[in-house]
Amino acid sequence: MSKYSRTLMIAAMAGLTACVPSKQFQELKEKNEAIVAERDSVKSLNEDLTVKSTELEAQVEELNKKLETEAGTKSVIRDSAMFYKKQYKVFKTMYDDLNDEQEKQTTKDESEMRQLMADLQVSKQDLLEKERILKEKQQELDERDAILVALDSNLNMQRRELAEKNRRVQELETILNQKDSSVRALKQKISQALLGFEDKGLTVEQRNGKVYVTMDEKLLFKSGKWDVDPKGQAALKQIAGVLAANTDVNIMIEGHTDDVPMKGTGDIQDNWDLSAKRATTIVKLLVNDGKIDGKRISAAGRSQYSPIDPAKTSEARAKNRRTEIILTPKLDEIFRILETN
Repeated sequence: MSKYSRTLMIAAMAGLTACVPSKQFQELKEKNEAIVAERDSVKSLNEDLTVKSTELEAQVEELNKKLETEAGTKSVIRDSAMFYKKQYKVFKTMYDDLNDEQEKQTTKDESEMRQLMADLQVSKQDLLEKERILKEKQQELDERDAILVALDSNLNMQRRELAEKNRRVQELETILNQKDSSVRALKQKISQALLGFEDKGLTVEQRNGKVYVTMDEKLLFKSGKWDVDPKGQAALKQIAGVLAANTDVNIMIEGHTDDVPMKGTGDIQDNWDLSAKRATTIVKLLVNDGKIDGKRISAAGRSQYSPIDPAKTSEARAKNRRTEIILTPKLDEIFRILETN
């Protein structure tokens, strides 16, 4: 899996965490950590199996070479055994014939007969010893054959496991690439729909496998307020049209403020309240007026704690007072693949 794909996946998990209450957030976080650990484990296992497969193939090749050598030796021994067995039969026949001849021809030299008998006995013992050695070699070859069969079976099993792991990794990378392509296409659609607003405090970016639509405070709200201005409503209407046509995207609305403390009464007490109120206002506009399914969308107030520019200047604070619409492709199919692993 490429570095980009890992980054995409991690960011996708992170994008989802802001969509749920703290208990579900913790569960999703734990599940995400388990998924990342599992993915790293699959990758590590894939690398280990590849190394082990290479080592086993080298061992099998070496054993095959030894087997070929042993097969040649075995063939020579067998040929020799057949030759000696034939000799044994010839000598045995001669031995038997000589015994018969001894009974018929008692006039022959007994010393020569004893010598010949002794030679025949030595030849017989030699043949028996060679036959014993041949049986031992045959047993060794049979044992090596059994080891090779076991190694080949184990290697084939590991190859199948490795092939299955590779198939799942490739399937996951294919889906991630498809999601990345979908994100790029979505960014293009959003950018085209908002061409008239890019010089009015609105930007569209693709980061970490997500599309970020960032709108300055001046485009949407008056200072300290959460009612959306008409020009902001026009921009949101354009965005809603694109999102309604792309139902495989989850939507997170984040409200951000600067670091200047806000003190108020009533509904708005501080920057937390203001950022959350602005986010939920936009959610309601998208759901009610934009006909976006409420299951796809969520809101979060980030207050001052996620600044674009941490400088303590008026320009930096203006950048930080913003609302972000974060669009994330649904990852149900990726979760399904990871769960099957």
